[in-house]
Amino acid sequence: MAKKKPTAAPPALVHIPTTGSGSDMLSKEQKAFNRLSKRIGKLETEIGDFRTAADKLRQRVQQEYRPLQQQHNDLRAEFARLLDRAHDTYKLTKPERKKLVDLLLNGFFDLPNRGYTDLEAIFDKYDPPLTGEEAAAAEAANAAADAQEAELMKGFFRAQFGIEFDPEADLSTPEKLQEYVHQQLAEQQEVYEQQEAVAEERRAKRKKTPKQQAAADKKKAEEQNITQSVRTLYMDLVKHLHPDREPDEAEKLRKTELLKRVTTAYKANELLTLLRLQLELNRIDQQHLENLAEAQLRHYNTLLRQQVRELEQQQALEQQELSAFTGKPYYYIISPIAMELDFQHMKAGLTAKVQRLATDVERCGQDPAALKEFLKAYKIPKAGAGPLLMRF
Repeated sequence: MAKKKPTAAPPALVHIPTTGSGSDMLSKEQKAFNRLSKRIGKLETEIGDFRTAADKLRQRVQQEYRPLQQQHNDLRAEFARLLDRAHDTYKLTKPERKKLVDLLLNGFFDLPNRGYTDLEAIFDKYDPPLTGEEAAAAEAANAAADAQEAELMKGFFRAQFGIEFDPEADLSTPEKLQEYVHQQLAEQQEVYEQQEAVAEERRAKRKKTPKQQAAADKKKAEEQNITQSVRTLYMDLVKHLHPDREPDEAEKLRKTELLKRVTTAYKANELLTLLRLQLELNRIDQQHLENLAEAQLRHYNTLLRQQVRELEQQQALEQQELSAFTGKPYYYIISPIAMELDFQHMKAGLTAKVQRLATDVERCGQDPAALKEFLKAYKIPKAGAGPLLMRF
């Protein structure tokens, strides 16, 4: 029996222990530190689990679902050829032939674009290309519709963004209209940025009130303290892990890898990762965290809040990317369990469709009566009902 692959250990929890009988013994900043630390650990675990499950899903789609899709389209192409032969050889009534042609044109029209180019002749047979006169009429109708849509869009951009359209500008296609609008918006943005730069220069030259100056100085000092907080942790770890000072080759290699983690965390401003490494390497202990001054904790919490925001954005991005891959809204695949259930549902549905279609192809190809029965059950969809791809 194969051994299960060990799962990655969850991120170490960095927290400030309580010295009394409850959390009331902790200060406001200490409670915030513990809450943010726990939130970051939870997000890191969720993102790691989601990424692992998403990679597994992508592999399963390629290995299990894509072959089913190919098999399904092969059967659809075979059915389309069967319907064409049946139209010419089976004794069908006029209503049956009408249904057959409708089914062929609406249920399988996408196949030439999927590589089944031999079917183009069949579709042209039942839905011949437009004559020159028909093509000209269709082109004129499309041009009139485009012109009407362009006027509506011009009115929208004029009202929404104040864009004035040059009567001499070439706006004959949607692409040219879009390009013109983008150019006008870019010019507006450039003017706005120039005005903002002038206003900012004036504000900088304007003498601040004592209150404004004090607020600016405080903000600058806080930013410097936050930067210094991370740098202090970083420098402590760098000094401890410097591989050049290690004579043992194995230990030197271990410290080199740890130093890479330290440098990556420092560049990403990941305070919690640096604190974890300090605890892991016994550079600090829980008592050290407990004794941190409130001002220092406040700087730490500012960085931790920023890390929470970045992790939440990363989590949303991971979900959006997988949603784009699957074509499903993110809430269908929001967790590994949801991914697995959705994949099983999709695979089972396509498997059933392949089996049903294989049976129909075999029966209708061998027995005209079976095709007549199939056409009897088929209902020509009403106008606007959409294509039949979901069924076939």
